[in-house]
Amino acid sequence: MQTKLQFPDVQAYKGLRGPSRVISYIFHPVFMPTIMAILVSYLNRSAFAALDTPHRLQLLGNIALNTIFFPIISTLLLKALGFIESIQMHNSRDRIIPLIATMIFYFWAYLIMKNVQAPLSLRVLMLGAFWGIIAVFIINIFIKISMHTAAAGGVLGIVLVVMMISHINLFLPLLGALLIGGIIGTARMVLHAHKPSEVWLGYLVGVVVQLAAYWYLK
Repeated sequence: MQTKLQFPDVQAYKGLRGPSRVISYIFHPVFMPTIMAILVSYLNRSAFAALDTPHRLQLLGNIALNTIFFPIISTLLLKALGFIESIQMHNSRDRIIPLIATMIFYFWAYLIMKNVQAPLSLRVLMLGAFWGIIAVFIINIFIKISMHTAAAGGVLGIVLVVMMISHINLFLPLLGALLIGGIIGTARMVLHAHKPSEVWLGYLVGVVVQLAAYWYLK
């Protein structure tokens, strides 16, 4: 006899669905690279010490432009032109074109970080984010994967990278990354957006691509 995976009754999570939607919007994947870049600039202060404030803001602005503004605009245009059914991208087919566009924007952001000799942690972050989008795109062809938890895994991964680069005690940020990642994954399951396997696969991809980017660039 086969056992079919079923989500708990909707009523069981009724009181959590509102907060889960808020969490899903706040920690939407489109915002996470910029959030991670700000986190990196704070945690890895020694690497950013040589940069004045305008230069630092310019780096963060370039990341925000290529990972928030351009992906959102392209997704809205795709919806307006009828190429995708919903900007929420609930099904795998809706994700294909937006992910390809996002790959281009992420790659461009990485090239900027590389060409201006940004701190290693920022270069790792953007290369890892670019590889993460590629991994999500390929996996999405076969099975659905949580992009929210892939981004959350990326936060954990980049904190681990900063720990290896700076050799400072980042236990509390690491604990915070684990806690936030758990909250994001729980929110996605409360909303029935993903199965547990899709959530865990996202975490795995997010961590692996950041560590792989570090080993490639170090």
